Amino acid sequence: MSNEIDQKVNERTIDKDEKQTLKRTLEEDIETAWDRLEEQQPQCGFGQLGVCCNSCKMGPCQVDPFEEGPQRGVCGADANLIVARNLLNDIAAGAASHSDHGREIVETFYETAKGESQGYELLDTEKLKNVAQDVGIEVEDRSDEEIAKELGETFLAEYGMIKGGLDFTERVPEKTRKIWNKAGIMPRGVDREVVESMHRVHMGVGADYTNMLLHGLRTALSDGWGGSMMATELSDILFGTPEVTESTVNLGTLKDDMVNIVLHGHNPILSDVVVKAANNEALVEKAKEAGANGINLVGLCCTGNELLMRKGVPMAGNMLNQELALATGAVDAMIIDYQCIFPSLPQVAKCFHSKIVSTSEKSKVPGAVHKEFHPESAYDTATEIVELAIDTYKERNPQKVEIPCEPMEMVAGFSVEAIKDELGGTFEPLIEAITSGQIKGVVGVVGCSNPKVQHDYGHVNLAKELMKKDILMIETGCAAVASGKEGLLVPEAAEMAGDGLQKVCESLNIPPVLHMGSCVDCSRILTLAGELANALDVGIDQLPAAGAAPEWYAQKALTIASYFVASGFYTVVGLPPNTHGSQKVTDLLTDDLEDVVNAKFDVEPDPKVAARMIERHILSQREELGI
Repeated sequence: MSNEIDQKVNERTIDKDEKQTLKRTLEEDIETAWDRLEEQQPQCGFGQLGVCCNSCKMGPCQVDPFEEGPQRGVCGADANLIVARNLLNDIAAGAASHSDHGREIVETFYETAKGESQGYELLDTEKLKNVAQDVGIEVEDRSDEEIAKELGETFLAEYGMIKGGLDFTERVPEKTRKIWNKAGIMPRGVDREVVESMHRVHMGVGADYTNMLLHGLRTALSDGWGGSMMATELSDILFGTPEVTESTVNLGTLKDDMVNIVLHGHNPILSDVVVKAANNEALVEKAKEAGANGINLVGLCCTGNELLMRKGVPMAGNMLNQELALATGAVDAMIIDYQCIFPSLPQVAKCFHSKIVSTSEKSKVPGAVHKEFHPESAYDTATEIVELAIDTYKERNPQKVEIPCEPMEMVAGFSVEAIKDELGGTFEPLIEAITSGQIKGVVGVVGCSNPKVQHDYGHVNLAKELMKKDILMIETGCAAVASGKEGLLVPEAAEMAGDGLQKVCESLNIPPVLHMGSCVDCSRILTLAGELANALDVGIDQLPAAGAAPEWYAQKALTIASYFVASGFYTVVGLPPNTHGSQKVTDLLTDDLEDVVNAKFDVEPDPKVAARMIERHILSQREELGI
């Protein structure tokens, strides 16, 4: 039995530190995502190919991929349309998730500008003025609050069709905007594109698969250059623009002698005030009276990345670490907001003393303690949650605590502004390093963790292969956390890089992999690409750059990949979207799109092969540019 458990553990993760905790879950029958995936086998082949349609009550309908059974649904939709309809539905859901996150940031920002929120302030007023000027707002002789109020109103209007366009598309190089206009994919309003997507997927509306998928690109762009970008920019103004910071990562960030509060999800609005509450001297003293040495905050997933970037809060791990964090027995409270949160968390928490605390009206979880969050009472709610964690600590059984490792050091905080500062206030040194060949190109590595892939294998091995090839990586979300756990987010990791990249990293004292933030902060990658392309007077599609998502699982990751491709990034994903039931849709994504947006998708599960594919693309881009 022990050998069987060890084999399962090794198949599930490459992370040597979390293997101990995974082994514990198997030995003690603590169910995790890997167990549930195993129980689901074999998964539905029709669903994996994308040829199952549940859009109306005439179905569900399935098209036979072997052409021996039905070739059309009841309405007459063939495999091409069914696959395209399902794909557009996924892209719309992904765009809605990140853009609705953005809406909450905009609403809180607007309430703060009006003095109606609790515990927030405009921390980066310089960026406030810069962003306001970017969208045509007058800043001279006006108070910060006046500017912020108008900016909030301007961004709230971005969600509809009042203006008929998104202000941040002005950041897009002119050559790229011409491509969008020619293809008819220039985004109009965030909600406008999502709602139209849902209209198109309704039975009896969209019938042309190409037309459906082009609107998918437009919807994705409304997120990348709209909802997500607004979320990033206004979060910086509210909570501070990230600067390069040192911290730690992995399950070892949990402390056996402290009240451990894990902040998990994607929205920084609540977690930011939890940090303030946890630093309240009265609450720290209350924790000590309960027998702890203090309060220890750690992050998970992208709420954690937001706090890491701005406040240096340690990271316990990425998405697949959420159940394992609880399985250490050291978590007193896990605060959740929304996105990437397993409904199973309360069941795992019952194996220990831990409390799951849900905070969003949109994401109530049976078995969790619900403390609904609202900006006007944010600090009071945060205080209640910290007090709950302290009370829960008293119930902890020290005999059940198993923290498997010591924390790994990491460096994060590479916002576009921080990168520019590290380069001396201009992007010229980076452009020079690229044109001289010291750095061949830049790759944005993004996306999730997926139990179908050995945990962190895709992210870590792609990063190691690309750095050997003198390719700089800029990463967000789960990808960045995976690199951090492996020790790739420290300057010393440059020893594994090629000679050119190593010299650049050593001269700047930076890692070969730059942590740019949460998954919503993929918009930072777009902003950086736009700045570099404008400096070189080219479109984004002409840059020696690419995108990759080795372990993606979520609709929003598919949306990110789609706005990468639509923006001009050749993008390699480690798992295929559910499109293989239609050869025409697959050909459109992996070939024909290149004639439309000068970029395309590729699918390659082997990260070493994917690295070679990316390098070939970057070298061809360099040749086209004559560098």
